[in-house]
Amino acid sequence: MASILVAKAAAAQPIWLVTATNWPQVREEFDARARAFAEAAQFEPKPGRHLLVPAADGTLLLFGLDEDDPFSPGRLPELLPSGTYRFANAPPDSRLAALAFALGCYRFTRYRKSDGKEIALALPDGVDGAELSRVLDGVTLARDLINTPANDMGPAELEEAARVLAKRHGASIHSIVGDDLTAKNFPLIHAVGRAAERAPRLIDLSWGSPAHPKITLVGKGVCFDTGGLDIKPDSAMLIMKKDMGGAAAALALAHMIMDRKLPLRLRVLIPAVENAISGAAFRPLDVYRSRKGVTVEVGNTDAEGRLILADALALADEEKPELLIDMGTLTGAARVALGPDLPPFYTDDDQVALDVAKHATAENDPLWRLPLWGPYDAMLDSKVADINNVSSTSFAGSITCALFLRRFVEAAKAWLHVDVYAWNPKTRPGRPEGGECQAARALYALLTSRYG
Repeated sequence: MASILVAKAAAAQPIWLVTATNWPQVREEFDARARAFAEAAQFEPKPGRHLLVPAADGTLLLFGLDEDDPFSPGRLPELLPSGTYRFANAPPDSRLAALAFALGCYRFTRYRKSDGKEIALALPDGVDGAELSRVLDGVTLARDLINTPANDMGPAELEEAARVLAKRHGASIHSIVGDDLTAKNFPLIHAVGRAAERAPRLIDLSWGSPAHPKITLVGKGVCFDTGGLDIKPDSAMLIMKKDMGGAAAALALAHMIMDRKLPLRLRVLIPAVENAISGAAFRPLDVYRSRKGVTVEVGNTDAEGRLILADALALADEEKPELLIDMGTLTGAARVALGPDLPPFYTDDDQVALDVAKHATAENDPLWRLPLWGPYDAMLDSKVADINNVSSTSFAGSITCALFLRRFVEAAKAWLHVDVYAWNPKTRPGRPEGGECQAARALYALLTSRYG
């Protein structure tokens, strides 16, 4: 299925977005035959209800709008036959409705043919098609990367995706691979990735004028996570191809920034590894001296994401960026607390927190602030090192992960950590089952409002 956002099209078929409130008024827009058809079909203007109605001037669609969900129109692509459509009446938020429609058209077709359905939406009045397309392209990039299985999306393939993006936007990019990570002082990234046949690496992309505000994105790129020697059960390992979802979201956000040509000095750091099992695997109770010099005891090899992010954050922090953002699929505790659809975020900067929350709501890209609760720092104490990578208790797992990462950030003017899930367990309007790009749209809106 293809989604095409087009300018006004005379032949576009109308979609009437109806609610219990506007249904009596909408009915009056139809000819007598169309009204009689809707009545005979006993159409009710309830969320998700739909009806194709033959009218004198062609077919029209009635669709029950969910007024509590701005992405409600994202269900339309699965209901419609091929064709070009338009909203006959304005939804509450035309931009989000059009984006939801386009996102609802997404299908992952790398390994099988699409269903051949081709759908286009005529852009509603006042909606910026170029802006909508760059956001759509970013989300599609992230979804494709996450949905690609690990046999075709290892550290090298993730690097290649970043290189393609860099070439598209004229960014510079390089990587540090394999044992060079040790030589250049990235011991945690090397330790996590050294057991895999596919070499670990740190991908480093830069774009924009050095004179502009420095914004750095760090994305967790664990291309598959077995859990290491603390191996996951099969049920927990099943969708671990998504464990590079933070890296995918970072690349999506980078695309939006570069395509918009925001006046920023952008840096994207992606530690890319596979957490595998072999004789070279790092072990529980191993101790490593991190790039920052902080010694870390490995309490659990399945808490590997925070280890690779720690080295990348330390590097990013050395440049004292104005805003340092990291994203990663880090803790099951976040899902226990908030579920799969609502990622938590952490920051010490109250203004950043207010802005993130505001834009997350406006973009229907939900995020929820959790506290960096200082007293829980003691849960990360180690008897042999400066810090343990996991808590000494089963409590507050997402918070203690954030507190661990905060140990590696000192110089950045502001720091933001997002614990994403990067997966839709089931299809919802505008969000097909599978890989999902969480947080990138909200953060793009934040950066656009500050620097656009």
